Amino acid sequence: MQKYIGLLILVFAVGCSAQRRTNPNVVIVFIDDMGWADVGFNGGTHVITPRLDQMAKEGMVLTDFYVAQPVCSASRSALLTGCYPNRIGISGALGPHAKHGLSDNETTIADLCKQNGYATAIFGKWHIGHLEPFLPTNHGFDTFVGIPYSNDMWPMHPEAKKGTYPPLPYYNDTEIVYSQPDQAQFTKDFTNLTIDFIKEHKDEPFFVYLPHPMVHVPLHVSDEWDGATGMGMYADVVAEIDDGVGRIIDTVNELGIEDDTLIIFTSDNGPWLSYGDHAGQTGIYREGKGTTFEGGVRVPFVAWWPGMIPAGATSDEPVMTIDILPTLAEWMGSSSPLHIDGKSAVSIFEGESNAVSPQDAYFFYYRNNDLEAIRYGKWKLHFPHNYRSMVDNPVGNGGLPGKYDYSVKTGLELYNLETDPSETTNVIEAYPDVLKQLHVLANDMRADLGDDIAGVPPSHSRDSGSVQ
Repeated sequence: MQKYIGLLILVFAVGCSAQRRTNPNVVIVFIDDMGWADVGFNGGTHVITPRLDQMAKEGMVLTDFYVAQPVCSASRSALLTGCYPNRIGISGALGPHAKHGLSDNETTIADLCKQNGYATAIFGKWHIGHLEPFLPTNHGFDTFVGIPYSNDMWPMHPEAKKGTYPPLPYYNDTEIVYSQPDQAQFTKDFTNLTIDFIKEHKDEPFFVYLPHPMVHVPLHVSDEWDGATGMGMYADVVAEIDDGVGRIIDTVNELGIEDDTLIIFTSDNGPWLSYGDHAGQTGIYREGKGTTFEGGVRVPFVAWWPGMIPAGATSDEPVMTIDILPTLAEWMGSSSPLHIDGKSAVSIFEGESNAVSPQDAYFFYYRNNDLEAIRYGKWKLHFPHNYRSMVDNPVGNGGLPGKYDYSVKTGLELYNLETDPSETTNVIEAYPDVLKQLHVLANDMRADLGDDIAGVPPSHSRDSGSVQ
């Protein structure tokens, strides 16, 4: 009898878990240019993030979470489509003069959610094409309020020639409602819009994508948070974002929908180091935004879903933004789109024992189509390429940047991230078998997505959307 009761309890628990995994509410907070060490739960002491630290205590931290490319548009396209950006024809940071954007042949997280009966919204920065065919409302989002590209792409850019950028547009769906918005209100307004949307759709599944324009320069903060930390402008901006995430969690709890709501917090790439005191920090990791070293592609990550994601959990298994879409698809009981690169990481998020990375390896492309690095387990192999560095150059301050050194170059270099996470000691001579194995993986990827450095054309890439 006791065994029978135990079996009933087990069946009931499994049934409840399966029911809760169907169509969870989803909120993705995607910060711009935040470094791995810009949160307390990763050891940051130059900022104050009590709400994110509490979120980490109640959820799961991924210490080895990666973006697909260390630059705005490419990174965002990977998150939303589950594809390496170069597979779908997106690279770099699209500006206001770009004539291309995300193709309507690609399936986004928002499209997936719409197929499963969700209400969908984006509040913040889009940056995957500013012309109407590429705007969010043509890619699965019911509502878009925000800016179409980075907040520095406006006439007040400190280094741009006069006339480089038009006034920064502010959209409501496909309509520009005004230009040159007050950026000091961005974090507060986009957070409030997210909260209002959650309240409005609390009785149905919803997906809110909150890609904050901050902490990308130029930094702006509301009057309430200006000087609040006593630690400088950057810390104030982070503190306002942190408070906003806390208010979103409070709203979910107050509405009683916490058991049905997944909240993810992460960044689109590492910090823009040339801006000095207006830039974030990477901790022990090398370089920053615009490079495929760990400081450029490894970003802070925490996921919160009471009752599904174990509280206080940490995983050092590698996961990438391309894996988020198929993970959500599995939780929705839905099929992932065909021909994507991501794979579900549900086993990691649910804390299954011995859960491992969903991918054998992750590939880091940059610029147009240059395969610069590959991560395989504890190993990171860099192929010879030029990169930018601030190591020997003075950084900027007060919102003005320093000058990068673009003449530096890495050779064929192998690092053991387990013992050398800072990528300082090339061990390539000691591990010829590892090098051989990684070359095989790299050549397989080159045959698929190509490699401009090696002179290999892609065989399975797709075109971005374009207009004449």
